[in-house]
Formats: sequence, structure tokens, C-alpha cells
Amino acid sequence: MGILASTKNYFLKWNDFKSRIARSEYWWGLLGVYIITIVFGFALGFAVSFAGIMMGASAGSINTTIDLILLPWYLFSFVAGISLVARRLHDINRSGWWYLIVLTIIGIFVVLYWLCKKGDEEENRFGSNPLVLKS
Repeated sequence: MGILASTKNYFLKWNDFKSRIARSEYWWGLLGVYIITIVFGFALGFAVSFAGIMMGASAGSINTTIDLILLPWYLFSFVAGISLVARRLHDINRSGWWYLIVLTIIGIFVVLYWLCKKGDEEENRFGSNPLVLKS
């Protein structure tokens, strides 16, 4: 799956905590959302800063305005990102709750390994292999 399809699925399946996704869909979707966030943040920052300077606003109030405008995007990305990780963990037959081990230092490396690990070849308790074409 390519970057466009993976990013589209990121937005369409933002609240799917039950299915599985392949490594490629995870990494392409993550990259696509990072690119969108950078472009959107830069454009919004430029527009708000330009408008703020024209109105004589301080740098602090401009930054606060940008953060408030981006807050819904941050919240959406947070939930969708957790969903993405949970579905990726499901591909290796782990519960999405395992993501909580990132709260420990060593857990970050364990989850990173799991995100890079090849998924189960066969069907597991979270569904069929996402790489197998359905007839």
C-alpha cells in the first residue's frame, strides 16, 4: 500500500481499534500525516503570523493563536495515532494495551521493535492477514 492510500486510511479508520494493518500501511500512513502536519502547520503559522504582525500583536499572542487553531488537529492526530499503533500491534497478535509500555524507558524500544516486526502470516484473534488478497 502506498502513501496516498495509507494516509487516506489513517483519516477514514481513525477510530478503528479492532482490525489489523501491515507494516507498510503503518509507516506510509504515519509519514503522510507528518507531511500534512508540517505543511498545514507552516501555512497556518505563516498566515496567522502575517495577520498578527499587520495588527500589531505580540509574538506570544500569535503563538497562542496558532496553538488554539491547531488544537483540534492535535487531538484528532493523537486518537488516530493510537488507533494506528493498536492496529499494528494487532497484526503481531498483541493487544493495543501493550502500547502503554512506552511509558517506561525500555518499553519504547520494545514497541518500536514490534512496530517493525513482520505480522502474523495466518489469521489471528484480531482478524485475517491484511496482506492476503480477499476473493
